[in-house]
Amino acid sequence: MTAQTNRRFLLAKRPVGAVTRDDFSFEQVPVGEPADGQVLVKNLYLSLDPAMRGWMNEGKSYIPPVGLGQVMRALGVGEVIASRNPKFAVGDHVNGALGVQDYFLGEPQGFYKVDPKLVPLPRYLSALGMTGMTAYFALLDVGQPKAGDTVVISGAAGAVGSIAGQIARIKGCRVVGIAGGAEKCQYLKDELGFDGTIDYKAEDVLEGLKRECPKGVDVYFDNVGGDILDAVLSRLNLKARVVICGAISQYNNKQAVKGPANYLALLVNRARMEGFVVMDYVAQYAAAGQEIAGWLASGKLKSKEDVVEGLETFPETLLKLFSGENFGKLVLKV
Repeated sequence: MTAQTNRRFLLAKRPVGAVTRDDFSFEQVPVGEPADGQVLVKNLYLSLDPAMRGWMNEGKSYIPPVGLGQVMRALGVGEVIASRNPKFAVGDHVNGALGVQDYFLGEPQGFYKVDPKLVPLPRYLSALGMTGMTAYFALLDVGQPKAGDTVVISGAAGAVGSIAGQIARIKGCRVVGIAGGAEKCQYLKDELGFDGTIDYKAEDVLEGLKRECPKGVDVYFDNVGGDILDAVLSRLNLKARVVICGAISQYNNKQAVKGPANYLALLVNRARMEGFVVMDYVAQYAAAGQEIAGWLASGKLKSKEDVVEGLETFPETLLKLFSGENFGKLVLKV
């Protein structure tokens, strides 16, 4: 194949507070050829996720941190353009940890094929990707909603929250979404069928919870942590379930993470708060994907992708997650 150049972002230092372009080094290197067992993938779309901020930190977590000088980790979809691996042929489209770069070269560990004829490729990074798996298992396995329950979702207009809320509706729950801005709240109600919304940028969240959840909260799906978590804890019902899926309000803290001051609400209400990591459910992804695909095909579930063009915009585009600028699943078109 003709010589090509691979643009890539490497992690240059551990960020303190919000991520900046200076935390990465940008380089251009020749594209190599695959060795035995390897594939060369032309990256088409990359998934930008709040979890990426945690992957940059040193210390124990559910996955090793990105090493200094390594390509920044990112999930993505792309096309195989050279292969010496019997499981993947040239022309196959694949989903896997491709990294923030133009091309992935290496062993396709954990990669799987996707079909661009069935749905647009970005959807394999949203409802039919890790985002959808996260919403599905966090809500159904940890949250265990029952028909008639009141389910509150924070970060409700984001990638995971919007899908989790719709699944709760499919399961017969009353769903209230917390989001930032009138446009997002209107979208949740008019397009996704949420029963109520709370605009945390325009009103007091606790007052909003009293209005939208007069009978209390049975399941809280938390994506943000901080003050909003505290507010919802004060409205829990007996035997409520709190799903800790994320805490985006805390990821860029320069001080210690702010924990829940209202945690005694768990004791009083005999409620449960449980953390969630989607990698625990790998063996069940295929079955979940089939059910999600069925909901999408029937129109019961909608998926919104916020696609930004240009690999070179990566550091600034990533920050959209933490300012609340993204609307739906944030995807970088390479």
